[in-house]
Order: sequence, then structure tokens, then C-alpha cells
Amino acid sequence: MNIKNTIYLAIISLLLLSAVPPSGSVQIALLKYNGGGDWYANPTSLPNLISFCNTNLGTDINPVPGTVEVGSPEIFNYPFIHMTGHGNVVFSAQEAKNLRNYLLAGGFLHIDDNYGMDKFIRPQMKKVFPELDFVELPFDHPIYHQKFKFNNGLPKIHLHDDKPPQGFGLIYEGRLICFYTYECDLGDGWEDWEVHKDSEETRTKALKMGANLVQYVFTR
Repeated sequence: MNIKNTIYLAIISLLLLSAVPPSGSVQIALLKYNGGGDWYANPTSLPNLISFCNTNLGTDINPVPGTVEVGSPEIFNYPFIHMTGHGNVVFSAQEAKNLRNYLLAGGFLHIDDNYGMDKFIRPQMKKVFPELDFVELPFDHPIYHQKFKFNNGLPKIHLHDDKPPQGFGLIYEGRLICFYTYECDLGDGWEDWEVHKDSEETRTKALKMGANLVQYVFTR
């Protein structure tokens, strides 16, 4: 990395850190993307996850999540970005660069395949990090062992193709910068009960795993 890029990333790292004060309300956000996919799926999921974290982790997250576009400089206001959907995803070159800079500066992206997203998101994330591949995280990874213990990895929330749930990561210089949940559908489990009518046990597992993501990001 040349000196110009080093200075640039140092500046945006400070901007990102300024969005996470030592006390006071922090906001997380839903990622809005182009391509026609339903980025807006699961409208009750993030508010419910935030409420669960504030109650069970003692966090002080703004109860109203933000919405931010991939290419917007506003992305640096959020330490944690959640992305979901069922369909197509397209990142422009500018959007891919902006997302890359955000993640290199200390931001974190959680991608949750809501069923049908996998074949679209993988090539788009290759635009962001052409040098990296998603790797499946082992069950002893710290993300599964925060306040809540998941010794067998991700919980299975929805059937999808009836495959085991998998958690993939993009790891840059030893740091997990993106966590991709596949065949799991955590976001559906975070939704209001009336949406999918999942059992209380299933919804609680989903929320606990979501809380682990938040705790991992906020304390690493």
C-alpha cells in the first residue's frame, strides 16, 4: 500500500471511530444496493436485534437503524452494516471501492442470504476484494463464542435447500471484515413473530447469534 493510500485510510479510520463514542447511542445500518434485489427485506429484523442487544448485552444502540447506500460516504458513520435479500446485487466500481475502504478502515459487513442471494453476492464481493476468497469459519471461531455459545456453528433458522448452515468470512491481514451467513437466514429469525411464525426457541437462537455478531464487532 503506498503512502497516499495509507494516509487516506488513516483519515477514514478516524471518521469511523468517531461514529462509535465511548458512551452514548451508536447506530447500525441496513445496506441499500442496486441490481433489483430486495435489500429492504425483513424490515423488523434490525430493530428487534437492536432491542435484544440493548437488553441482553447492555449496549446503547439507537433503536432505529439507519439505511445507507453502498457508495455513500455516510457508510463511515456506522460500525456495523447488515445486508440481506433474495435476488440480484450489483456494485459499481465506485461502490466497490467505497465498501472496500470502509471495511479496511475498521467497518464490518454482515451479509445474510435470505435465499437466492448467493450466486449474486459472491461475484460482487470479488469486485470489492479480488484478492480474497470466502472461507468457512471453524466452530471454535470467537464469533460463535461471545456471550452466547454456539459450539456447532450457526443455528438453522429456515429450510432453504435443507443444507447445513454455514458461516463464511473474508479475512484481511488476520481480521474478519465480513461475515456471510448462508443456508441459515438469521434475519428471518429476527423478524416479528407474525411474519414467519417461527417458534420462540428458533427466534431466540437467531437473536442470540445476532447478538454475538454485534458483541464481536463492538469489542474486538
